[in-house]
Amino acid sequence: MQERALSQWKVGPSTSDMNILELAARFEDSGVSAIIYTDIDRDGVLSGVNIEGTLALASKVEIPVIASGGLSSLQELKNLLDEAKGKIAGIICGRALYENRINLEDALGILSHGGREC
Repeated sequence: MQERALSQWKVGPSTSDMNILELAARFEDSGVSAIIYTDIDRDGVLSGVNIEGTLALASKVEIPVIASGGLSSLQELKNLLDEAKGKIAGIICGRALYENRINLEDALGILSHGGREC
């Protein structure tokens, strides 16, 4: 995982040196019901979800973690589901849908069959 993914997070124009895993634990202790993990370097550029970072976060908290940022194809969705092995509660898909790179019905079919095409 990129060092930045663990050691910094960004809010608006400023960056914090707080470890993202420590921050997630604080949120969990405060009663947050889920975390959306977005790799800001991948969001909206169709370069692939940061699976490693998302799984690292999901393994450190008990609350659901939702992957976000970079999903670009149905194959990538299948790969994510295969590697996640149930540790990720969901995935957000934006630009790939808008640009018709992913068909929503096909994606939902894959999700409903645990990563296998229906």
